[in-house]
Amino acid sequence: MRLALLLLALLVAAPAEAQQRAPNRAEESRRAELDSLFDGLKTAPDDAVATMMEGRIRALWAEQASPAALLLLRRGARNLAARTHDEALEDFDAAIVLSPQAAEPWHQRAQAYAALGDPAAAARDLQEALRIEPRHFGALLTLSMLQEERGDARAALRSMEAALALHPRLRGGEQRLRELRRKVEGDAT
Repeated sequence: MRLALLLLALLVAAPAEAQQRAPNRAEESRRAELDSLFDGLKTAPDDAVATMMEGRIRALWAEQASPAALLLLRRGARNLAARTHDEALEDFDAAIVLSPQAAEPWHQRAQAYAALGDPAAAARDLQEALRIEPRHFGALLTLSMLQEERGDARAALRSMEAALALHPRLRGGEQRLRELRRKVEGDAT
């Protein structure tokens, strides 16, 4: 009887343990693909290849969020584009509640806070997005813009350089970098 109970306990525990290992394998696979894509971004032969890699990176970042959070992110993005910033903020708040481990909801909410004129809240959310995903070039770009608006061109330049170190073909990145260097170093550049 004791042996039967032990076997039953092992049979019940085995699927639970396998379920815990499966997400870890999926996360490891996602991380490995991200690593490969980020390596590829640095050597992308042209903008088209870099754009495809960027799209896949963004898709992998999105996979971190739950399906419900993804719907909220999409709705929030539409609200942000429609300049209904308060509604966008509500959507991003809810997405963060559903998927606090995903960087993109934090990045999107930072953009909503910035649009609402709350750069301190935006900076806090960007910090969290970068804690979760230190290679989030979109968060670094947004941070650079906030720093520039705050009048800290040196910090904006550093953030922009960090974004371009991750994604050298970031759309508009080189032009923005030149403009920030002009502000920091003067008109000689």
